[in-house]
Amino acid sequence: MKRILIAGANSYIGTSFENYIKQWPDQYQVDTIDMIDGSWREKSFNGYDVVFHVAGIAHSDNGKITEEKKNFYYKINRDLTIETARKAKTDGVKQFIFMSSAIVYGDSAPIGKQKIITKDTKPQPSNCYGDSKFQAENSILPLQDNSLHECKFRTSYIKSYLGK
Repeated sequence: MKRILIAGANSYIGTSFENYIKQWPDQYQVDTIDMIDGSWREKSFNGYDVVFHVAGIAHSDNGKITEEKKNFYYKINRDLTIETARKAKTDGVKQFIFMSSAIVYGDSAPIGKQKIITKDTKPQPSNCYGDSKFQAENSILPLQDNSLHECKFRTSYIKSYLGK
């Protein structure tokens, strides 16, 4: 049985995934952990096969936010992700999955237009939300080795560094 820890209790993606995976109760055990108050740092991740990190600020900024709010995006979307990935690795988790965002590629297409993202599309975050997600991706990638595989998901596009 695979043990999965969702970091980000009561999140939309985490709850949706948890409800979906319940179809296979004999194959997966799913637990959730709240990341808000910091008590998660005291919980051991040992024994989990996967940490699925979905905690974060989910809404894009419009570029007209205070410096304090901007710093909060980075604290949650980048720094919390890095800290969680490091803990997962230290505690012996074999796979860390990070929920990123397609916003790392810049703004969406205007209404009535289409923006196509391919494997060759270069990230160009246009605001602190996208940049905080992109910085998190780049910061956790070096943690990957034979003991921890990292995978990041972006809306509409999946990029994986799973190895064998």
